[in-house]
Amino acid sequence: MIARSLRGLFLALSLLTTLPVRLATAQTAGEVGRAAVWFPLVGTLLGSLIWLAWAGAHRLWPPAVAAVLALLLWIGLTGGLHLDGLADCGDALPAPVSRERRLDILQDPRLGAFGALALIGVLLLKTTLLMALTPARGLALVLATALARWCVLPLGLGRLARSEGMAADFALGLRPRHLVPAAVAPLLLAASLGWRGAFAVLAGLAVTAGIVRLAHRRLGGVTGDVMGMTIELVETVVLLVAVGEIP
Repeated sequence: MIARSLRGLFLALSLLTTLPVRLATAQTAGEVGRAAVWFPLVGTLLGSLIWLAWAGAHRLWPPAVAAVLALLLWIGLTGGLHLDGLADCGDALPAPVSRERRLDILQDPRLGAFGALALIGVLLLKTTLLMALTPARGLALVLATALARWCVLPLGLGRLARSEGMAADFALGLRPRHLVPAAVAPLLLAASLGWRGAFAVLAGLAVTAGIVRLAHRRLGGVTGDVMGMTIELVETVVLLVAVGEIP
């Protein structure tokens, strides 16, 4: 049991980060879904590393420099995996074409104008939010990465746009019982931020629900790219709540 749990953790690390983690044997069908219970914990690790780097850079350089350095580390630790999903969805979802054609666009490796705009917009917004973030609210960085990786779990339990691919393999092993233990880390982080943490969780869930509705209407269901976009947008909205002066 312990060996299986550790394998699930290592699989989650190898999928969601560029950290040098290797599995002894090849992953099996549905194993990604079973490892999803570890996704928020991996997000917590990612956020902690980014937070430490941001806090250290914040002491040495102006906020703009610290923000760019933290964002570069953010991209480096994730390999830009979720940004790729965001860009693909930016090209596919607004396209005035058939559902089948939108699914083809998602698989096209070329970057279109709308995908580039989505990518640039989110990166600029994240940079600006990191510039505005204060040390007192720095823990929101960790909540952002943890909550975003929990939010993809409900997507894997819903309707899929394709019967094959990364999302289908994810859904194969995922079970509703995984949602509760996976939520422990995000909820503890939210509690440490008080009412602002609670509001950030609600905002992240609202964004996730909106993405699911849009994906069902435009694609007929969720794909791996939609999951990547969800992670990017939930991270962004949590940071928006963190820096906002909400009465």
